[in-house]
Amino acid sequence: MNQRGPTLEIDNILSFVDRTSGLKATFEGSRVEIAQSLDGKIFHFDTDHVTEVLNRTDSDGRPFIQINFRDTNKVLLTDSLVGFKPSETVGLDMSRIPKVVTTPDLKSVLDAIEDTLGSDQADHEVEILKKVFYSILSGAEKIGFELPFERRCLERLMATKVRASA
Repeated sequence: MNQRGPTLEIDNILSFVDRTSGLKATFEGSRVEIAQSLDGKIFHFDTDHVTEVLNRTDSDGRPFIQINFRDTNKVLLTDSLVGFKPSETVGLDMSRIPKVVTTPDLKSVLDAIEDTLGSDQADHEVEILKKVFYSILSGAEKIGFELPFERRCLERLMATKVRASA
């Protein structure tokens, strides 16, 4: 924790969330939960894991905060979403996906998979999209989202490949 101390850092996070239009925070014991109104997903973390909170402004002048954690993970809190880094995934060119993603991106990738299933390039594109989905899902779970529904979607997607290749 920086010289300001843990309480000030957590107060900074909670104060920022209170000023947003799409995030809601709850704080109990040493656990903070931040819910996104857009998709209802909840990000949680232990206050003891926070090492630094940085107040930032994006290129359009909108404020956001960056939270750095002991395990080197980072998240960005914007007015309505929690942003995070997708996980490195074997066989996926990480330079072709955004450096910061959000949980609604999972729905977008699922929609893209459904749209691609009927095309001539379906097999190759679907395999790439599955890797993108896994990368976002893993990144989200790594930082503190619990996404059992999305995990089941991924398992169904992987099972689809097995059935299709049998």
